[in-house]
Amino acid sequence: MAETIYLLCIATSLVAALLLLRMWRRRGTRLLLWSCLCFAGLAINNVLLLIDLVVVPDVDLMLLRGGTALASVLLLLIGLVWEAP
Repeated sequence: MAETIYLLCIATSLVAALLLLRMWRRRGTRLLLWSCLCFAGLAINNVLLLIDLVVVPDVDLMLLRGGTALASVLLLLIGLVWEAP
């Protein structure tokens, strides 16, 4: 059951990233690009979570998962600060 939730989280993050990328291509707003990069990073983080807890549970990937989550949120924060009027 947990594997299904992890896969749904991966799919949700990827769909959000793709939708944001599509809107960025149409409108060219840089904040959409920053948001897309954030959700792509969160999708990578969810893949690492699935690998860490399901595929190889004896290997600890917590530091790598934390790094990708931090980088993703920092991308969004940089975009929000940089694009502020």
